[in-house]
Amino acid sequence: MKNIIYPILAMSIMSCSVTKQMKVQVYETSANGNSLKKMETFSEKEPNIIISLNPEETFQTITGFGGAFTESSAYLLNKLSAKNRKKILEAYFNEKGANYSLTRTHINSCDFSLKQYAYAMVDGDKNLENFSIDEDKKNHLIPTILEAKSISKDGFNIIASPWTSPPWMKDNKKWVGGKLLPEYYDTWALYFSKYIKAYKKEGINIWGVTVENEPHGNGNNWESMLFTPQEMTRFVQNNLGPKLEKDGWKDIKILGYDQNRAGIKEWVDEMYKDEKSSKYYAGTAIHWYESTYEVFPEDLQYAHKKAPNKYLIQTEACVDSEIPHWNDDLWYWKKEATDWGWDWASEKDKYLHPKYAPVNRYANDIIGCLNNWVDGWVDWNMVLDRQGGPNWFKNWCVAPVIVDVEKDEVYFTPLYYTMAHFSKFMRPGAVKIGCTINHKDIISTAVKNPDGSIAVAIFNPTDEAVGIEINLNNIKKSISINAKALQTVVINL
Repeated sequence: MKNIIYPILAMSIMSCSVTKQMKVQVYETSANGNSLKKMETFSEKEPNIIISLNPEETFQTITGFGGAFTESSAYLLNKLSAKNRKKILEAYFNEKGANYSLTRTHINSCDFSLKQYAYAMVDGDKNLENFSIDEDKKNHLIPTILEAKSISKDGFNIIASPWTSPPWMKDNKKWVGGKLLPEYYDTWALYFSKYIKAYKKEGINIWGVTVENEPHGNGNNWESMLFTPQEMTRFVQNNLGPKLEKDGWKDIKILGYDQNRAGIKEWVDEMYKDEKSSKYYAGTAIHWYESTYEVFPEDLQYAHKKAPNKYLIQTEACVDSEIPHWNDDLWYWKKEATDWGWDWASEKDKYLHPKYAPVNRYANDIIGCLNNWVDGWVDWNMVLDRQGGPNWFKNWCVAPVIVDVEKDEVYFTPLYYTMAHFSKFMRPGAVKIGCTINHKDIISTAVKNPDGSIAVAIFNPTDEAVGIEINLNNIKKSISINAKALQTVVINL
């Protein structure tokens, strides 16, 4: 607030009035080479696009943004020099970097492990007397999480997800597919409790768990275990919830579903059918793989309305079925990427999987999610190699940071900076506020942070730079955004 004294020439007295000014800091990542660059000057384009903010109109409270600790990422970080390992972890967790606040990891192995493993491999060990997380110590997963913790000033929450139980608990006795046998429901609930306790002993607090990663399965390709909505809800209601509560873990958030948004309605109908079914569910977890471009706003709105006081968290997303492009920033801005559905989707669903630009997909999805009640957004692997692995199944994907361990080189892709636009400036406890924009192609969203600042994300996928007027309580500020650019505008009054 600034006090300005105006002289009144016709009078011998001085009067004082107060004028509010909007102080902004603007950061941009763009196809023309900006990487979270602080913008000091703007073009003189007429601001014919108006973003109107309304802090009095409030929506969900933000849980956080971040990525996943996987064995693959931990393995690669350990193969790099100490200098580059620290460089990457600081880029993700230091307050000067992306400052990740919400993360995920896997219980037992997953496709982004170097081999298949579990913490209890003795057949019939119902009391889990042989339970051990030593594998996660040896494969560098636990040491990596602890190193990230030492770097993070604000700390971060961890969601842990199983891809499968040990095969001996399942009807098909295999890592892939099959269902949890009813006689092992209590044992599997105990497994979660022992995992949480063992990680706590190592100095790592688990914030939440999902019951099962992708309960519909993954085409019988890698670790999986199948649940119907009814089966998962019965397990949570009768086994997992009561067990965690009894063992002193009642604050652990149990998230149901954990698969693509298009299938969410039948799941939340069952999860939140009544007080008994919903008692132990803290919220719903979702993935984005149903479509390359579609946010599925109706499904997200439906899930929120079904349980308005529960979490709605995007727990996994990545550019899948691609080998990363090395030191080629422009590729991430071009519509050249394809996903699993490009080859494998049914003919009626092919339209959901066109070629796309990776940055566009991330920016569109995160903004679209925030505008439809999602409160957390977690990327998949934080680090992968130039092949898009390592991965025991050779399920190659892209990560925001790519490394060449043989040459000890690191490439921060534009996806890293895209994630940082949200994780760095939209902090846990922020509240999504009213934000409208008078344009069909340029999109935006806004939150009010706990410190009172307002962060506005703006994505311009068009080929033209445009002028923008930001209007907050009739206080206006004119800026511009480059073509093919993502901006975060931080406002302080």
